Amino acid sequence: MAMDVHGRDLRYFAAVAEELHFTRAAERLYVSQPALSKQIRMLEKQVGVALFERDRREVRLSEAGAALLPHVHRLLAEWDAAQEAVARVVADSSAVLVVGMSTSPGRGGVLPAIRSRFTAARPDARLRLRQVAWDDPTAGLADGTCDAAFVWLPLPDPDRYRWTVVAEEPRLVAMARTHPLADRDTVDFADLLEEPFLALPDSAGPLRDYWLATDARGGRPARIGAEVASTEETYEALAAGLGVVLLAAGNAPLITLGGVVTRPVTGISPSRFALAWRTDDHRALVHAYAHACEQTIRATDRAGT
Repeated sequence: MAMDVHGRDLRYFAAVAEELHFTRAAERLYVSQPALSKQIRMLEKQVGVALFERDRREVRLSEAGAALLPHVHRLLAEWDAAQEAVARVVADSSAVLVVGMSTSPGRGGVLPAIRSRFTAARPDARLRLRQVAWDDPTAGLADGTCDAAFVWLPLPDPDRYRWTVVAEEPRLVAMARTHPLADRDTVDFADLLEEPFLALPDSAGPLRDYWLATDARGGRPARIGAEVASTEETYEALAAGLGVVLLAAGNAPLITLGGVVTRPVTGISPSRFALAWRTDDHRALVHAYAHACEQTIRATDRAGT
């Protein structure tokens, strides 16, 4: 016999079967007890058998009800999963993708190129860029305020993230034009070991150590002349002669405004700038942006060869 049973009826049945008490089940479902009893009687009429055995003291599952319950649980679980899948598709198709950055990824127009590829692939999506302070080395990924982010490697808790390298650039040293080392064409990092350095805040974690080149100091601690948390603070501290600072070659134009110069540095590794996203974020929108980034980098590499 064909039956047209509503999902609501199955949820009502499951609630009574789990509570074995009509009043408690009704409270759980936010319906009145008489309305719940009526729906259960209608369901029993549809299936043609009593699903519960009732008396004045207790409610028990009938043999038929006990046989039905595990199937109802599976059906409801599948329906919930189906609704979630649809909701994800709807949300993904209309969502705003928030991309964080603490440093502008200008670098030869890479950001507009990524945007162009992304919007061509996902014209239904909106892209929002968010500037994040330097004290967050994940540029909004760690606290979930950004869906993807342009970051400097290394990241704290690297297992939490995936990334694709956007640019690998030599690290330069920036200093006041009046600094004794400013007359050199190239500076060996060994000659900077006693210099006071501008440092990121402690909250920047491994990124603070990276821009102090801790790994190249042979165990000698860095001298900190000042802490900086923005491009403006960095420039002002350099111009005031509070210290020197390492920076990626692509960021040199942000610092060399007046009274500040940069020089190549030997004895340290190049910097790596990357687009990163959370490992457990499987949304299609995030991966579409990452794919657009990877395509842009490959196209740039081909053009440069």
